Amino acid sequence: MRIVFVGAGSVVFTRQLLHDILSFPELSDVEIVLYDIDLERLQVAAALAAGIAKAAGARPVLSATADRRAALVGADVVVNMIAVGGHSAIVTDFEIPAAAGVRQTIGDTLGIGGIFRALRTFPVLRDLAADMQQVCPEAWLLNYTNPMAMNIQYLTAIAPQLKVAGLCHSVYWTVRGLCDLIDVPFAEVDYLSAGVNHQAWILRWQHAGRDLYPALDAVIASYPEQARRVRVDMYRRLGFFPTETSEHSSEYVPWYLGRDSEISRLRIPVGSKLRSSAENLAVYDELRASLAAGRMPDTDWEDAAEYAPQVIHSLATDTPRTIQVTTANTGLITNLPAGAAVEVPAGVDRLGVHPRHVGALPAQLAALNRHFLSVVELVVAAAVEGDPRHIRHAAMSDPATAASLTVEQIWQLCDAMVVAHGEALPEPLRSAPLAAGVG
Repeated sequence: MRIVFVGAGSVVFTRQLLHDILSFPELSDVEIVLYDIDLERLQVAAALAAGIAKAAGARPVLSATADRRAALVGADVVVNMIAVGGHSAIVTDFEIPAAAGVRQTIGDTLGIGGIFRALRTFPVLRDLAADMQQVCPEAWLLNYTNPMAMNIQYLTAIAPQLKVAGLCHSVYWTVRGLCDLIDVPFAEVDYLSAGVNHQAWILRWQHAGRDLYPALDAVIASYPEQARRVRVDMYRRLGFFPTETSEHSSEYVPWYLGRDSEISRLRIPVGSKLRSSAENLAVYDELRASLAAGRMPDTDWEDAAEYAPQVIHSLATDTPRTIQVTTANTGLITNLPAGAAVEVPAGVDRLGVHPRHVGALPAQLAALNRHFLSVVELVVAAAVEGDPRHIRHAAMSDPATAASLTVEQIWQLCDAMVVAHGEALPEPLRSAPLAAGVG
């Protein structure tokens, strides 16, 4: 099996995936190709991969290249984890909106940050999809890059025949965390989650047939500080627990970030992604220095339960599994738009990833998801149609942005962001269109 890591220079994530893949004895001799356009990071990733393989007692065939097309030839699985623009682009995504009066916490999924992260990622996804269709058309593309829903919906629009699955561990860690909170073994619970990536919902959560939500209610009632979290607040009002962190969840609704009182009440860490991104740079620098000095960093990590290694193992061994995936809505969630990128359970085996039918979400949850997906649809339309007005339409539709700015301020902010990201955006989207009747 030939596995290609696209964006392998994201070495912190690369090392976890490599560790998890090589922990399976059946995958100890796979072929792994590391690809990145940053030659220094690629070199660090290659050294790290060799060290992880040695520590695991595995004998994979390892190579590294800055030639994407050559890397993809004959691939069976392509794992995408690119971050177009890196830390400097993240700084832009936060500082310009902040100056305009828009608060963000993570900025990688919805909102101004998510919109422009998608728009600078789409050209790379377009070229990746074109290469895959020519040199490895049967390969599975496993995408980790955010904004997940926008990226998967874009890929579905431009390359519908490509085999794509969006992977995110938020559902897994949400359920693990809830189980720890009420002291029930995670391995013994049954759960069902569906919605959209970073705004899905725990629809069923049971232990031996017993609904566990009443136990969660008791914990929240006993510890009032638990209520000072965005997703607990959302759960108490909506009736189902959201699957992403409070930082993430605060950005997808209009209720919280625009008000100082809510930021204080719910302890929302505005700008947290800026801090974590800077910390990741420091971790990378430390890792690079260690490898340059001939010291291999500690590889005795707990398995992270990432889905890509599990998918790869199932493809290779026909081991059946159930995971969460983001995929096109082909009647999977009946009260969300057809073709939209939704997150649902999926079976995995040697034939691939098989999304499962969920049915209708509770009306209040579907309403929020539809609002989320309206922004996704408009961002994808901007790129597919080459219409820069749709960037502004997406920002106008975004819940948190619309709650903070007037429509004229939104257009001005989008103009500033287009200028700041410049050539990273698709060429047709670099203009600044006037609103109807203006000028």
